Amino acid sequence: MTIGIDMMGGDYAPEATLQGVDLFLQVSPPDVRLKLIGDAAMLQAHYPELPRRLSIVPSTQVIDMHEPPTRALREKPDSSMSIGFRLLAKGEIDAFISAGNTGAMMVGVFYSIKAIEGVLRPTISTVIPKAHGGYGLLLDVGLQADCKPENLLQNAILGSIYAQNILEIEQPRVGLINIGEEEGKGNLLAQAAYQLLKDCNLINFIGNIEGREVLTGKADVMVCDGFTGNIILKLGESIFDIAKARHLHEDDYFQRFNFETYGGTPILGVDKPVIVGHGISTARAFKNMILLGVKMLETRLLEKMKEKFVTE
Repeated sequence: MTIGIDMMGGDYAPEATLQGVDLFLQVSPPDVRLKLIGDAAMLQAHYPELPRRLSIVPSTQVIDMHEPPTRALREKPDSSMSIGFRLLAKGEIDAFISAGNTGAMMVGVFYSIKAIEGVLRPTISTVIPKAHGGYGLLLDVGLQADCKPENLLQNAILGSIYAQNILEIEQPRVGLINIGEEEGKGNLLAQAAYQLLKDCNLINFIGNIEGREVLTGKADVMVCDGFTGNIILKLGESIFDIAKARHLHEDDYFQRFNFETYGGTPILGVDKPVIVGHGISTARAFKNMILLGVKMLETRLLEKMKEKFVTE
């Protein structure tokens, strides 16, 4: 397998990206190859003798974190991000990873990589630390700020497959985030989605879950609109920041709020693996993003998603 990496994306690139690749090479399986996309002179200076499993794809442009996404991709065809999407679309890499401009990454996905047949709208997720160990999955966390009940149903299916293969939860429990546990609670979106989730035999739906249950592990896959999910995501990030400021971050539970432990998030519902990293990604985060890409390919995650939607 071959994974492409945008070496120029992220606030701490290229130093953090290079260090992340070095960390990955220390623990990675020998059959994983990496294509490093970026400034050739800089990459060659770091690797005077290029390791056998690495290759360099030169780029001469960089998309800034604050550039307008569509214009940046159109006006910078030789950027490391643009080249990465072209390689992925042509099948020259099996997965693509970047911690660059998130908006540009989303535009690149929609213009370069098609959605899985049957998927109405791709989604992004985040892992949520459970109080008694392990992780749950929350989706959507920003891509579907406004959505329909059918989107929440599809997110539940995609999230369940992800939880089975990546989080290794045999029969993930799906919960709908709502303002009460009783059926019939919530706004029109939640009420309509509840019935769809309840009637779907492709998931293990356990009903509504409230905000106080997001961290308890009552559900393994938690679905909501992207507006709500993004607020929960940012709240979780602030919990780690507060724990760190109060010197509590060495506690095992609070440490699992650190995004570096899982690296980045894949865009689910598209037919090729694309992983988006936090703009402040460090070497550890990049290493874990690459490991996530490897696991997605090893478990045939996207093939299993495609098979599920064919039979849906």
